[in-house]
Parts: sequence; structure tokens; C-alpha cells
Amino acid sequence: MLSDVDSFERSAIRRGIDVTRVGDRVSVGEGMAWTARFMMRGKPREAHVTLARFEAPEMMRFETVSQGLEGHLTVDLVALSPRRTRLGVILNLKPNTLSARLLVQSLKLARGNLSKRFKLKVADYARHLEARGNRTA
Repeated sequence: MLSDVDSFERSAIRRGIDVTRVGDRVSVGEGMAWTARFMMRGKPREAHVTLARFEAPEMMRFETVSQGLEGHLTVDLVALSPRRTRLGVILNLKPNTLSARLLVQSLKLARGNLSKRFKLKVADYARHLEARGNRTA
């Protein structure tokens, strides 16, 4: 269910993000890419997202480039039992400009609060996926 990129696209669009799939690739796999346009801190932003690694069903790695900021999002799945799976999400940001460094520095200052919110959102999404999986099973 994590590789259902169509649901991610629809979810982003519902949140006001303009998402455009780049290229003609239809099946999920390495090289799949998107351009996303959104408002952040009152300014229009654009991000290019690429599915850099896809090892179904264990791992997905996305690489993002956006106005002086590079990001790597890794999603790992570890089967604990036939009905339990551990979901791990790692996000790394690398600033390439002074304004991006200031943004990352402000995120570091708020790391505790942001970490807590990030973990809660990932846990909420995992519960949503689990409920959706139970409905289709």
C-alpha cells in the first residue's frame, strides 16, 4: 500500500499542492518523478521529487531538490510476523544556500517539537494504512 503513488498524489492535491508526474512512467519503480508546487511561509515553492530506490516490499527512497535544499526520505519496512510490520521513516535535509541553511537551523532549534509531531504523523499514517488494509483484506 505504501507504493500506491496515486493515493499520495491525490492526498497532496487535497492539501492544495499542485502535483505533476514527470515522464511517462506508469508503473512504480526507480526513476519515477514528480514536480510539486505549493505555498510555504507565504511564498510559492517548487520541489522536484524522484523515487531513487525501490526495493519492494522492503524499502523506498525519495530524493527531493527544492530551491537550495536537498532532501532524502527513506521508508523501511521490516516484517516482524505475518500480521505485523515495522515502519521506519528517515528524513535528511541538506542546505545548499544561505537561506536554506537558515531554514534548517531554525528546524534544528525546534527539533524536539518537530520530531514529536513527525512521529505522531507517521504513526497516524501507519494506523490509516493498517485500517485501509483491513478493509480490503
